[in-house]
Amino acid sequence: MFLKELSELNGVSGNEDNVRNFILEKIKGKVDKYWIDRMGNLIAFRKGNGKAKVVLDAHMDEVGFMITKINDDGSFSFMPVGGVDPRVVIGKKVLIKDKIPAVIGFKAIHLQKDDYLKTPKFSDLKIDAGFSSKEEASKNVSIGDYVSFATKYEQIGNFATGKAFDDRGGCSILLDLILNDVKSDYDLYFAFVVQEETGLRGAAVVSEQVKPDFAIALECTTAGDNPELGKEHWATHLGDGPALTFLHSGYVIDKEIFDALVLTAKTNDIPFQYKRRTAGGTDAARYSRSIYGVPAAVVSIPSRYIHSPLTVINLNDYQNTYKLVKTFLENSPILK
Repeated sequence: MFLKELSELNGVSGNEDNVRNFILEKIKGKVDKYWIDRMGNLIAFRKGNGKAKVVLDAHMDEVGFMITKINDDGSFSFMPVGGVDPRVVIGKKVLIKDKIPAVIGFKAIHLQKDDYLKTPKFSDLKIDAGFSSKEEASKNVSIGDYVSFATKYEQIGNFATGKAFDDRGGCSILLDLILNDVKSDYDLYFAFVVQEETGLRGAAVVSEQVKPDFAIALECTTAGDNPELGKEHWATHLGDGPALTFLHSGYVIDKEIFDALVLTAKTNDIPFQYKRRTAGGTDAARYSRSIYGVPAAVVSIPSRYIHSPLTVINLNDYQNTYKLVKTFLENSPILK
């Protein structure tokens, strides 16, 4: 498992180089071939028995921010890259260009009247890196520079906390499958893709190159089992196993692949759960909308507080997600 190393790398959408370079070093000599396309996707190929061409997809990018203005007082205006709620970022540590420590600031409650009850806009927030003037700040930071959450990975019992589990969890599982030498009758294409968080962009390019018979997106999905929420809001529950999606925004999951994954889990006593809310989308939708109409499914690790500075997963869910996908690939069920 490479969850710690991957989650602590910074790779906001469009700037996935650090993540790709790490993965590349791990897979060299472990696959039949690999290539990096013009979009920045890393695709690794392992030959099977030609039963079908299967893409196993995980996106390398994470949500984050980009500098949009350098202010006279040396602070920075910024905007989100991907879906980030401004309420979860106030007072959080960040890194500009992977090296400049900073904090996302907002006026203290003592200086507010009724504003503290309102959700701030990103235009109300500023990034403070300790510069005292625009001139000083401009020597170190430029408009368009990336900003990432500065969160370290921690493991507490069966739980792990950190940033970017969406979707470094999926990337880690793909690495586990490659390095543990998964055997399959399928020809396997391990696609570590870019820019999922900003429009499912990388997967479209993979589909055009590989022309797979079907695809499986390995994701980290919303749990929703927060302490303050009722069960009717739960999408998944930490500890109940990998989540299988039957429907989400923009796509009805291919029923044949979905049923084969469910049967694999039940036959092999692998705990799993259905994702019970349909908000959000994945690369599965992009594969289905490609010119080839690629059937696709989604297998996800449940995660609390997704798209925030700190997320939580159950490591048993991680292991069972790996086990389900590995078992499915090794059984290589016949799909029409």
